[in-house]
Formats: sequence, structure tokens, C-alpha cells
Amino acid sequence: MSSNAIEKSNCIFCNIINKLENTEILYEDEDVCVFRDIKPASDFHILTIPKRHIEDAKALTPADKNLVDRMLSIAKEQLAKNNLSIEDARFGYHWPPFRSVKHLHLHTIAPESKMGFISKMIFKKDSYWFVSPEYVDSRLYK
Repeated sequence: MSSNAIEKSNCIFCNIINKLENTEILYEDEDVCVFRDIKPASDFHILTIPKRHIEDAKALTPADKNLVDRMLSIAKEQLAKNNLSIEDARFGYHWPPFRSVKHLHLHTIAPESKMGFISKMIFKKDSYWFVSPEYVDSRLYK
């Protein structure tokens, strides 16, 4: 094995970014990666993640504002690319400690109108455990 081989991480999302998992990447650039959620809450459920390991939304700083704005913009572009309505979509972040993976990820779920009862609870708008991109953005202004 060469000395520059990438080591597997304890973080599944870092492994996906580094192509160490067999996950279809829907979009990727130098800062962001997008792939499907393994437990979709509706017909279309993607995760938009930063390539830089950031533990969660609470770990963001004002310097990350452009990154989280881009993550939301890219998520909306993925909806448009798939002919889905932004108005019938739910966007959000799980708020610590209510997250299963300790790597920042933006959920984009559409159509929101097709979400089942359990999914609506897990991804409940503006709850203690699931917050909007606007809420996260508001915390970046210090």
C-alpha cells in the first residue's frame, strides 16, 4: 500500500467523501458532497455535507456562513434538477445531541407532502432536534 493511501475514518461521511464507501455521489465540488440518505423519509431525500469534517451545526462559526449558504443553494439546485418543488420540500439539520452521524449534514426531503408520520416526527420543523437552515444561519451572526 502506498504511503499516500487514505485511511478509513471512524466517520462514515468522511469515508464517503474519500470514496472509501460504495455510495453514489450525486454532486461534488471542492467543498461539498451530495448523496442519498440511506433511510429516505420521502421519494427524494439527500444529504449535503461539507468535505471538511465539521461535527455538527453547533460547531459552526461565523467563518462558515458561506459554506452553509452554499450547501443550501446546492441542495435547492438538486431539487430543481430532479423537477421537485422547493415549496414542497423540507430542509434542516439535526441539532445535537439528536444526530446519528457526527459530521454536519443538511437534509433535503421532497416531496414534503409524501412524508409519513414517523418521518414527520424525526424531521419535525423547528423542533429541539431538527432545525431549519435559517435558524443555523441566524446563529452565525455574532
